[in-house]
Amino acid sequence: MKEKEMLRWNGFVGLLFVIVLAVGIVFSVRSFVVASNPVAFVLAIVLFLVFLVVLTGFTIIQPNQSKVFTLFGNYLGVIKKEGFWFTVPLTSRRTVSLRVINFNSDKLKVNDLEGNPIEIAAVVVYKVFDSAKAVFDVEDYKEFVHTQSETGLRHIASQYPYDNFNNDYEISLRQHSDEVGDVLTQDLQKRLQVAGVEIIEARIMHLAYSSEIAHSMLQRQQARAVLAARKVIVDGAVSMVKSAIEQLSQEQIVELDEEKKAQMVNNLMVALVSEKGNQPIINTGSIY
Repeated sequence: MKEKEMLRWNGFVGLLFVIVLAVGIVFSVRSFVVASNPVAFVLAIVLFLVFLVVLTGFTIIQPNQSKVFTLFGNYLGVIKKEGFWFTVPLTSRRTVSLRVINFNSDKLKVNDLEGNPIEIAAVVVYKVFDSAKAVFDVEDYKEFVHTQSETGLRHIASQYPYDNFNNDYEISLRQHSDEVGDVLTQDLQKRLQVAGVEIIEARIMHLAYSSEIAHSMLQRQQARAVLAARKVIVDGAVSMVKSAIEQLSQEQIVELDEEKKAQMVNNLMVALVSEKGNQPIINTGSIY
């Protein structure tokens, strides 16, 4: 099905025609009552039937709304332009909202690329761009959007790991939410094209490990954070020790052989890297 324009006229023109019919009915009835003219009676009945049929041709289109028209099972067209219109009488109408709609998916439990069970949910923003497809090509386009959005979210979640612990992957769900959202948007657009729906945006709104592995994964993240912090401390300590030894040698404050350098390096590294405070020991020489 493809969207096409419905034949229509200004509603006030149709209203003028209805008024003319009403006047004709009144004069016909009056002629029958006054002159007992049977022709006037038949004409009044015909005009009244035409009057009733014409009344079914009026319709009002609200802003950001469309109506799909069918006549005895035949698709006639769509009216999107807001206003008061007169169109083909005796038609059936289906109203479709063209406003932007958003919904939050349920929290889904899926396995990521590495097989870890995770919980994930997304917010999807969409609107209808083809009213004919939305009405005729799917049973219920809103339910179709919800179902296909969850299917697409499951598919995308299984394509990436939750986190990129070892830098084995270019994209992960936690660290690259914008990139994953763009991929999800494209995937949903392909799925929902048949329903005449345009996906404006799709973004992950909830992401967490499943409850059965959440504690273990939290410990893993904490261990990685501790290792990263210790690495920064060690790198800084090595740089400071190197600078101290070089400065002592250049300014000839003390003469250090290899053994004393090793001892100094050991003492400085212990002092800088240790998590606890250190008590300095001052060598004042022999008292004898």
